[in-house]
Amino acid sequence: MQLELLNDQGQGASKLDVPETVFGREYNEDLVHQIVVAYRANGRQGTRAQKDREQVRHSTKKPFKQKGTGRARAGMTSSPLWRGGGRIFPNLPDENFTQKINKKMYRAGMASILSQLAREGRLAVVDSLKLDSPKTKVLADKFKAMNLQSVMVIADEVDENLYLASRNLVNVYVVEPRYADPVSLVHYKKVIVTKAAIDQLKEMFA
Repeated sequence: MQLELLNDQGQGASKLDVPETVFGREYNEDLVHQIVVAYRANGRQGTRAQKDREQVRHSTKKPFKQKGTGRARAGMTSSPLWRGGGRIFPNLPDENFTQKINKKMYRAGMASILSQLAREGRLAVVDSLKLDSPKTKVLADKFKAMNLQSVMVIADEVDENLYLASRNLVNVYVVEPRYADPVSLVHYKKVIVTKAAIDQLKEMFA
């Protein structure tokens, strides 16, 4: 399996051999969907809360007499059938949204995503991505010269200069291989991997 090795102008100067086990797998749509959904679910916080009929403020007085009104019987206004009443099954702050994904499934799903990106031409390799100073304009000009608008960079090492230069760019996400996630890989139009990061990805997902 070979990937394009981009130069500073974003052109494919040559090809680089990459492991088939990570970048040459068949696309497993069901598995990719499962790990993306699980990743997003595991990032949710149980911060929403609703009240049941015991917790809402209400009077315990019977709203109207039992018979003779033609209306349905009602004991108190906290009933879930009434406007302003409590919920039958309220959402609670300690609700757990996590989904378990086996390590083997996660590695296979990530390799499947990387392989599909390679087939679609959305994955490329660069020698390295180093900056002499933490200047956002320098990094923005570099990506502009390479004709990259929406890009995720998987760098073998994200030093302070690269981190500070990239954090204010809206459509740029720079991350080390261990922090690469399936949602970001799917989201960005182009994924750039440094040469040294290829070996780390092989070790993680092969």
